[in-house]
Amino acid sequence: MFRAKSRGRGRPRRAPAAAAAALAVALAGCGTAEQAHLEGGPSPTHTEFTPRIGLLLPDTHTARWEAFDRPLIEAKIRQVCPGCTVDYANAQGGVAVQKQQVDSMITAGVDALLLNPVDSRALGPAVAKAAGAGIPVVSYDRLADGPISGFVSFDGRTTGRLQAEALLRAMGAEADGGQVVMMNGDPADPNALALERGALEVLNGRVRIAKAYDTDRWRPEAAHANMSGAIAALGAGSIDGVYAANDGLAGGVIAALKANFIEPLPPVTGQDADLTAIRRIIGGEQYMTVYKPFKPMAEAAAEMAVALGRGDPPNAIPPQGGGEVTVRGVPAIRFTPVPVTAATVRETVVRDGMYTIAQICTPKYASACAKAGLTV
Repeated sequence: MFRAKSRGRGRPRRAPAAAAAALAVALAGCGTAEQAHLEGGPSPTHTEFTPRIGLLLPDTHTARWEAFDRPLIEAKIRQVCPGCTVDYANAQGGVAVQKQQVDSMITAGVDALLLNPVDSRALGPAVAKAAGAGIPVVSYDRLADGPISGFVSFDGRTTGRLQAEALLRAMGAEADGGQVVMMNGDPADPNALALERGALEVLNGRVRIAKAYDTDRWRPEAAHANMSGAIAALGAGSIDGVYAANDGLAGGVIAALKANFIEPLPPVTGQDADLTAIRRIIGGEQYMTVYKPFKPMAEAAAEMAVALGRGDPPNAIPPQGGGEVTVRGVPAIRFTPVPVTAATVRETVVRDGMYTIAQICTPKYASACAKAGLTV
């Protein structure tokens, strides 16, 4: 859904490469204006031009996009650029839909695009089309193909290692020589490949990967079907652990395990710290998830998009908790993920205000929450 708004006072666009270079300079040197901003003061006013920002997210079955990323990004854009407008669309998992959304935003005259691609490779031509129209593209969470101008994400390889290390700990005696099913993400997403690579660095030589699946579009129902197939092929009692690349896949896996009356459940990993996953962890159905503090990531991406939309380097890029690097020759900020188990829910997602204890500890989970020490 697009909000049709006029672009207001125009501004000559800088070529995407030049804008990226300018942003790199800003990342390299942060002055007193940035420090004041990071300490909670007002954002510096670099220019009166208020760009129109396009925000494109990939789907709604991954809860974080609509619950956290979108509102955080939009709020930060409003904070640093009160006159800026945001055109938003969600592709609902459709590659062709997202391509059309990029085209629509080019036609609408956005000044910068903040894009989380459904399929990184397939969206490459759309990124090139936007860049050819003078519209810089910030790739968000997933690295899109094509001439992007900036990238903000978490370290996927580290996330995969954290998941695999936790899985081995949970497997105990079966950590050496046990059988594991790998429920990987969508191979069209570079993050999924990084996750798998990191996980295999830990699992190879320790366990036997009995079955491994790629999950198209990260769909939980596909994970459910694949897990059911793995149970049928391997036997209900022969699965010692399941590597699930995110919480949606973990939910599909656990549903399949329960449908096949497997008790006790083998340890299952996850990622994204979805509320339903936190409840499953407290209830003992899912062993762990990976919490990726969305606020600093969303805010860094929002400021980057506004700066590039203006055609100028920003006075402040907030890399709090993130590392400044270069990816494919453009400025990038990467953040470090945090593993979460039942023992660390309070000191991670509750402490950071992601969820309250009341949200987590519904009546169904009251006794489990008490056991985990999650009481008000």
